Amino acid sequence: MSGEIVLSVSQLGKSFKDKKIISDISFEVKKGEIMAILGPNGAGKSTTIRNIMGIMYPDEGSVTFAHYKSGSIPRHKIGYLPEERGLYKNVSIMDILMYFAELKDYPVAKAKKRALAYLSKFGLEGKEKTSIEELSKGMGQKVQFIASIIHEPELLILDEPFSGLDPVSQEVFKQEIKELANNGTAILLSSHQMNLVEELCDRLYMIHQGSKVVSGTLSEVKKEYANFKCTIHGDNEPALLEKIPNVLRIEQKGKQTILYLSAEMDIPKWVKQWPEGIQVEELSIDRTTLHEIFIQIATGTGTKEGVQDA
Repeated sequence: MSGEIVLSVSQLGKSFKDKKIISDISFEVKKGEIMAILGPNGAGKSTTIRNIMGIMYPDEGSVTFAHYKSGSIPRHKIGYLPEERGLYKNVSIMDILMYFAELKDYPVAKAKKRALAYLSKFGLEGKEKTSIEELSKGMGQKVQFIASIIHEPELLILDEPFSGLDPVSQEVFKQEIKELANNGTAILLSSHQMNLVEELCDRLYMIHQGSKVVSGTLSEVKKEYANFKCTIHGDNEPALLEKIPNVLRIEQKGKQTILYLSAEMDIPKWVKQWPEGIQVEELSIDRTTLHEIFIQIATGTGTKEGVQDA
């Protein structure tokens, strides 16, 4: 990443009637970076994105895109995949892609070449004249994704890009998003699929009830919020496992046991304190997942000392 800031959101605030929807939302997205904006339903993610896109305007704060102020953001520099998909049903794939390219003032010949390359990459080769209504939901989503990047945007905003995709298509999208970032596109991504966010994103910004609750790199967030978790595969009696020190909670299912530990642990020293007789066929120790952190924070049971016992 070059460190060049492409999008800057500063102290954004928006109200509807007397209800504050978002307050003091501030973050940056840099060139070649994948930034996740997260939060439960109703947290304010869509409102934030709509303010960035100029679909609505903030009551407070500002959005700056590569030196352009709010209200004059150059649309041809931005790609947008909305959560609510929508393409003209009776139009062919190639015509709809050319239409989106034209909206962004992108050269037609160049757009057609890019369209054919992406159709081939996404398994839609030879379907240029197929109408949108003839496509499956997943294929239609691929076309809309291509439409959002056909004009080589500097900033790409993806709202739930993996929703409704099968695992193979998710993998295709993941690889393409990574490639776009590697080529310098700044990407702001919103998704409820935390496992994919963990795989893709450089940084994250979590909103809850309209305000920031977490931000930073994934490693920073995990260090600040995530407890350690030890998974043991072995035939062990609960009474023996309960003798292991510094365990907050034990989950046992068959031969698999998960021990939830505190955030600050001297792991090598802790393992030496185990009682004799613990059977270990496999063992792994890591931080709790982003999905678990998300659930705990959204439900108010997570703290900066680590995700707490639910």
